[in-house]
Amino acid sequence: MRHPVDAVMLATRAASFMKRSIKAESKRSGLRLAVSMLDLTTLEGADSPELARALARRAITPCPVPIDPPVPHVAAVCVYPRLVSVVREALVGSGVHVASVATGFPSGQAPLDTRLQDTQAALAAGADEIDMVISRGAFLAGRFDEVAAEIRAVQEVCGDAHLKIILETGELETPDNIRRCADLAIEAATRDREISDGAVFVKTSTGKVSPAATMPSVLLLLESVREHFRSTGVRIGVKPAGGIRKAKAALHLLVMVRETVGQDWLDPRLFRIGASSLLDDLVRQLLWTSRGHYAAMHDVAVT
Repeated sequence: MRHPVDAVMLATRAASFMKRSIKAESKRSGLRLAVSMLDLTTLEGADSPELARALARRAITPCPVPIDPPVPHVAAVCVYPRLVSVVREALVGSGVHVASVATGFPSGQAPLDTRLQDTQAALAAGADEIDMVISRGAFLAGRFDEVAAEIRAVQEVCGDAHLKIILETGELETPDNIRRCADLAIEAATRDREISDGAVFVKTSTGKVSPAATMPSVLLLLESVREHFRSTGVRIGVKPAGGIRKAKAALHLLVMVRETVGQDWLDPRLFRIGASSLLDDLVRQLLWTSRGHYAAMHDVAVT
């Protein structure tokens, strides 16, 4: 049986990753790696096809000016289901994946049939990846079998599409709940199934609830993934999302990944960062390392 989470030690260890000294060359490599791991996201009521196309262009070519070595494309563009077909068309041949939130995002309060239809619509429109929300109310009420059954039902609909399971850690109240929820999600998605590395992710947040991707919450997910790998040999992905806006925060996350689960997870197939404005700062930092001065924000923002 897993021991209760020591909240003080969790906070101390999570904070320690923010104090690591990163050499210049490692920083340059880390910034490019962070770009390649980004799920570039727009999930607002004002989203439009025009904005989605602009986001797709930015995903393919994140840096407005050529630098050496080149800045890689991002991992995926994440949108609502109704914009999936637009993004899919804009990304053809780019290598950038199409991700879509589903299952009644962000609350997860719709009936299960409705959530499954939401997922089916996103897949039919061309989504490669589904970011689902669990029913946090059911989890907090102790209805763990219900949460597990919903995860398996969504996964069945997903077929070969990758599944990212959003726990909404900011609503789970305690470190013990976050860890238990991560373990439950991983168990539900892998029980009696052959899962390839990276086919399933656990994700911190929708980005609509605060706090979102805190260092302690991400560490708990990484530790859950590590224990699953040690017992099964299967690598589950991790995706922090929400509130990650600065390149420095992304580098702190990469340090934590390397020291907690190892070098194998420093790969977009196993680690993603869900964000919107983060890409601007990553590119500004890369331009500074290349040219010795910062670009203005309006020179690197989505157009």
